[in-house]
Amino acid sequence: MKAVPANASEFAARHWYRLSLLSVLLVPFSLIFRLIVAARRLLFRLGVLASIRMRIPVIVVGNLTVGGTGKTPLILALVDALRANGLRPGILSRGYGGTSASPRAVNPGDEAVRVGDEPVLLAERSGCPVWVGADRVAAARALTAADPACNVILCDDGLQHYRLQRDFEIAVEDERGLGNGLLLPAGPLREPAKRRVDATVVNGEEPRPGAFAMRLVTESLYEVVNPLARVTQADLAGKNLHAVAGIGNPERFFAALSRMGIAFSAHPFPDHHPFRASDLEFADCDYVLMTEKDAVKCRRFGRQDLIAVRVQAEVDPALIELILERIHGRTTA
Repeated sequence: MKAVPANASEFAARHWYRLSLLSVLLVPFSLIFRLIVAARRLLFRLGVLASIRMRIPVIVVGNLTVGGTGKTPLILALVDALRANGLRPGILSRGYGGTSASPRAVNPGDEAVRVGDEPVLLAERSGCPVWVGADRVAAARALTAADPACNVILCDDGLQHYRLQRDFEIAVEDERGLGNGLLLPAGPLREPAKRRVDATVVNGEEPRPGAFAMRLVTESLYEVVNPLARVTQADLAGKNLHAVAGIGNPERFFAALSRMGIAFSAHPFPDHHPFRASDLEFADCDYVLMTEKDAVKCRRFGRQDLIAVRVQAEVDPALIELILERIHGRTTA
């Protein structure tokens, strides 16, 4: 069996999601980071650093911690909900992992190496305009100029990108919570845990009072090289299966496969891992299962033994009602 690559999530489990000797030793650096974060927020609050308000509402879906928590499926669910209520959403993303820094539109089939894996997935699944750019204000302006019908923006991540004003902030957590409660580098927090947002969404766990629940359910399986070619669990029965996951919390994906009754060998990779063909070469392997985010980077290999697992987020309807109430009057039909 192929050796499992070193994974940042393993470091996080050892030092960020509990108190370890290393996390305690890093506390002084964490305090310095806290001061920098507080100073930056204050400069924006005082207007020393300028922030820009768009003519249409902006909804930011981010997290207080480092790493993936389920933002992409939540954004796709919000797109469907907003569209069902007569709105025309557009999506902004940093395009993490891509080489494009200037604002640009993302189209289905674009290369993830240029625009990032999540934006490609969002463009293919959402059916709405998706733009990436390091400067989210410039990207938002480019999006609305190119698609004047867009009347609400969903920002993928960017909770800490204060230059773009927002009408509604969502912080997404998963079963790991806020870890040891410390800021970087001693813990996983980008901002203090007490940082206020409009809504907290908890992925996969019973939410605490005041938070909203989200659950990921498996919708389908398909061939990475041909998304129209569906695969059933019966097709996988009795096969030698391996599973890879280059996401923020690989164990969540592996646990979901286990709940489906699928037996496999697990291979976690770092978040946004730029897969090479050699990463997917396993002995005694009939099929390799992966997330859709990884699939957009692996379809160029042209292998029919790569299977993507599509998930869908089920979100508390009360969250949608709260969002619509907050942005009411800022949109035009």
